[in-house]
Amino acid sequence: MNFTTIKNLLSNKKEVATLPENMEVLGSFYDFKMKSLTGQEIDLSQYKGKKVVVMNVASKCGYTPQYADWQKFHEEHGKDIIVLGFPANNFGAQESGSNDEIASFCQLNYGVEFQMFEKVDVIGENQHPLFQWLSKKDLNGWNDKAPTWNFCKYVINEKGKVTNFFASKIKPEDAEFKAAVGL
Repeated sequence: MNFTTIKNLLSNKKEVATLPENMEVLGSFYDFKMKSLTGQEIDLSQYKGKKVVVMNVASKCGYTPQYADWQKFHEEHGKDIIVLGFPANNFGAQESGSNDEIASFCQLNYGVEFQMFEKVDVIGENQHPLFQWLSKKDLNGWNDKAPTWNFCKYVINEKGKVTNFFASKIKPEDAEFKAAVGL
């Protein structure tokens, strides 16, 4: 797969995009530090050597029941594949709560134990630098797909490079996702 193929995949709004072999990438996921829902600074370099799934999430979305799917995935594969949730209020104002309200909602309704971060903008003028890196090919080397709705996913490889993008409807049991994380 060459760069033109990747560009066409992304511009055609396919559900899946994958980093081709030998594609140059810039920077690293490990360059970022983020705040958890409780305000604790988390250095993403602690995930070196593991695959990571970065997901923008919301509490009042049709995809919100995916919290249960991702919690189950975390329970089964959390030693090797890290799930990280980033609440965002960018789509339909579906995450209007405070960080405390989000944490409470996730725990009460879905038993979420995977790492959740403070609410950020994943698109737009105030897009968080992490999501800029994830969605701008001049920063990450290949991907220019930003979240199009809640529960979009990025897969980060063991070397801190974004390798895959998945649209909202993709779940952990989907074949494309399983292939991306080596299951």
